[in-house]
Amino acid sequence: MSEYIVSARKYRPDSFESLIGQDTIARTLSNSIRRGQLAHAYLFCGPRGVGKTTTARIFAKMINCANPGPDMQPCGECESCVSFQEGRSYCIHELDAASNNSVEDIKTLMEQVQVPPQVGKYSVYIIDEVHMLSQAAFNAFLKTLEEPPAHAIFILATTEKHKILPTILSRCQTYDFNRISIPDMVRNLRGIAEKEGVAIDDESLHVIASKADGAMRDALTIFDQTVAFCGTQVKYEDVIRNLNVLDYEYSFKLVDAFLAGDYATAFLVLDEILAKGFNALHFVGSLSSHLRNLVVAKTGGLEPLLELPESLKKRYAEQAGRCSHQFLYDALGITTACESGYKAAVNPRLHIEFALMRLSYLLVKPAAAENKPAATENHPAATAPAAAKPAVTETKPAAAAAPASGPAESEKTPAAATPRRRVAKTGSALSMSALLEEKPEEAAPADTPERAAALPADETVRLQWKELAKQYESRPRLASMLATGSIDVREEDGIKYIDFFVLNEAQKQWVEEKLLRDLENRIRELLACSKVNILVSVTPVDDSAEKVPYMPEEKAKDLMEKNPDVRAFVADMGLDTK
Repeated sequence: MSEYIVSARKYRPDSFESLIGQDTIARTLSNSIRRGQLAHAYLFCGPRGVGKTTTARIFAKMINCANPGPDMQPCGECESCVSFQEGRSYCIHELDAASNNSVEDIKTLMEQVQVPPQVGKYSVYIIDEVHMLSQAAFNAFLKTLEEPPAHAIFILATTEKHKILPTILSRCQTYDFNRISIPDMVRNLRGIAEKEGVAIDDESLHVIASKADGAMRDALTIFDQTVAFCGTQVKYEDVIRNLNVLDYEYSFKLVDAFLAGDYATAFLVLDEILAKGFNALHFVGSLSSHLRNLVVAKTGGLEPLLELPESLKKRYAEQAGRCSHQFLYDALGITTACESGYKAAVNPRLHIEFALMRLSYLLVKPAAAENKPAATENHPAATAPAAAKPAVTETKPAAAAAPASGPAESEKTPAAATPRRRVAKTGSALSMSALLEEKPEEAAPADTPERAAALPADETVRLQWKELAKQYESRPRLASMLATGSIDVREEDGIKYIDFFVLNEAQKQWVEEKLLRDLENRIRELLACSKVNILVSVTPVDDSAEKVPYMPEEKAKDLMEKNPDVRAFVADMGLDTK
C-alpha cells in the first residue's frame, strides 16, 4: 500500500502563481522581491486555511533561490530549492507560538537569529499563531524585531490580529488575507478532482465550497472525506447526506407551497426535515438564505452575489419570476423574526409552524381583500353568501332585504341586520386559500356601505345597551354596573358616541383596559352599525350636595357647630373631640 497524503498537503501551492484567492498579496510580494525592497518583518493575518503559512514558505523559497527566473520564480534546481522541497532547508525556521510562548522560548530564538544562513542569503523565521505569545515574550521580542541582523527576516502569522500589541504591529508590514471565494474554490477542487480521477458535478463542488466557509484547507479536507464516502463517482445526494447539508429542493418546494397558499405541504416538509435529524433553527436559516437568493436572482445587476452553479441559477431565476418583491420582503421579515424569537419560544416547533402559516397567508390575504369590494360594488344585493355558494350559508329573508329598506327601517329592526351564521364547508382541500374563501362572506354584512352610513337613533342605542347588559348575566357585578350606569348618546362627524359613566378612576381604567373592546364589538353587532364608539368617563361629583357626617369626629364637630351650648361645655371641660 502506497503512503497516502491528504490533498491539503499534496496540492499545497509552491509558487505565487498557484496561490489561490490572494492575487494582490502575491503581486505585492513578488514586486518587492524583484526590486530588492525586502522588509525585516511581515505580519500575515486572516482566517484559517487561506494560505498565510503557505505564502510565507513561498516567499522564503523565492528570496533564497540562487537562479531565479525572469519573473523571479524559483528555479527548483539549486540547493536552496531542493532542500526546501525535501523539507530539510536550513534557511527557513518555523516556530509554533501556541506551544512555545514563554520568554525562554523567545530568548532561544533570539540567540538563533544571530547565526547567519549556511545556504542562501536570508534566514526566514516563520512564527505561527503569534498572538499566543505571552506579554513578557512580546516585550522580549520587541528589540530584536525592530533591529534584526541583516540576514534575518521575520514573518508572523495570526488569525487574531486584535490580540497583538500595537508596538509589534508598528514594526511589521501587515498583509490582510481574505476568505477565498466559492468560485475560486470550486475551480481548484475541479482541477484536483480531474488529477485524482474523481467524477463530481458542480452542485456537489459548490456544497463542499460553501461548507468550507472561505477556507481552502477545509474545502480540501471535506473533499477527501467525500471521496472516502462516495468513491470516485460522487453524486449530489451522497454529498449532502455525508455532510449533513439541507437539500436545496426543500426550500424550492416550500416557496412553491407559500405561493399556492398551501400551509399543509409546508408542515409536511418541516416534519420530514426534522425526522432526518436536522436542527430546526438551521432549517429556518436555510429558508432565509433561499429567500435572499431569490431577491438577488430577481434584481438585475446582482448576479455576482449569487455564488451558485448555473443549473441552480436558472432555477432561482424561474422561481423568482413568480414572486413579487413585496412577497419576498414580507417573507424575509417573517423568517428573520422567527430566527430571533426561536430560543425564547416555549414550543419551538409550533413557533416555526406558525411562521410557515404566515408565509402561506402572504399572497392569499391580498387576494381576499381585492375580491371583497368588487362583490360589494357590482352586486350590492348579492352580498349574501347564498348567491355565490348556496351550499355554504343559510340566508334569512329579512337580512337580504335590510340594505334596501333604508335607515329608518334599519333602526326599527336591528335584529334583521345581524351577521349570518356561516356553515363550514365539507370535503375542501386543506389549504390556506380554501379556508380564506369564506372570509369575505362573513365580513360582507358588516361592511356594506348602506349599513355603515345608517346610524341608529339615540333611543335605539339606549334599548340595545340594556340588551348588552343582559349578555353579561354570568358576571353579575359587571351586568349590574352596565345596567345601573348612566350613558349619554351623541353624534359627531358621522359617528355615534356612547359616553358610559362609572363611579371612579379605578373602574374607568379597568373598563378601558379589560372590557372596552369587547363592549364595542357587542354593541356594534346589536346595532348592526360599525360606526359606534364607547367613551368611558367618571361620574362628576356634586359639590353642592350637603355632606353627611360619618366618622365620630365628624359627628362631634357637626354637633358643636350647630349647638353653642355643647361647644361651650366642651371648652369648659377641656374635652378632646378626636
